[in-house]
Amino acid sequence: MTDTNRTPAIEVIRSRRKTLALQIAEDGHLIVRAPLRCPETEIAAFIGKSRQWIETHTEKVIQRNRELEQLPAFSRQDIEDMARRAVDVIPGRVRYYAEKLGVTYGRITIRNQRTKWGSCTSKGNLNFNCLLMAAPPEVLDSVVVHELCHRLHMDHSKAFYAEVRRIFPEYDKWNRWLKDNGAALIRRMTAGTGKQLTETGSPTI
Repeated sequence: MTDTNRTPAIEVIRSRRKTLALQIAEDGHLIVRAPLRCPETEIAAFIGKSRQWIETHTEKVIQRNRELEQLPAFSRQDIEDMARRAVDVIPGRVRYYAEKLGVTYGRITIRNQRTKWGSCTSKGNLNFNCLLMAAPPEVLDSVVVHELCHRLHMDHSKAFYAEVRRIFPEYDKWNRWLKDNGAALIRRMTAGTGKQLTETGSPTI
């Protein structure tokens, strides 16, 4: 049971949004997303009326973290094997979707990271996390499409996501899978190595 007398740490993130929203971070602290000029009193009232939601979802995060701690760790050999598989698999998926989008790209680098699944530079160089090899193939495709669509839109605008979903209609489903399960993959990597692996030795294509 969650301690209902405990006040969770609160982080307020302001942006050009129009509504208030709550999120429970992976470490259990509360994130409040608020409009730029939203008064503190309105934020406090919103948190107060959302108390039951906060308690329920905080308990879910705590339980999920307990479950993650029980997962077997990836060894360094496991991660090296995934990196080699990624070198064999990812370029073909990039080629396939680049042709569908009609875009070009530069170098492809395979990394082992704890914060990003993929990225695209302004020059079209692509980076992918080798842990994608431990996810369903549709997850890999969703990340590949996401990054290639940045060759058309270097932002996360409505136009960007419209293009993503045009090319990969099931994007939302598999993006949700990654959000729900990605932390488990990262945990298994860091548990096995004791720290984030560096990029040293990561293959560049």
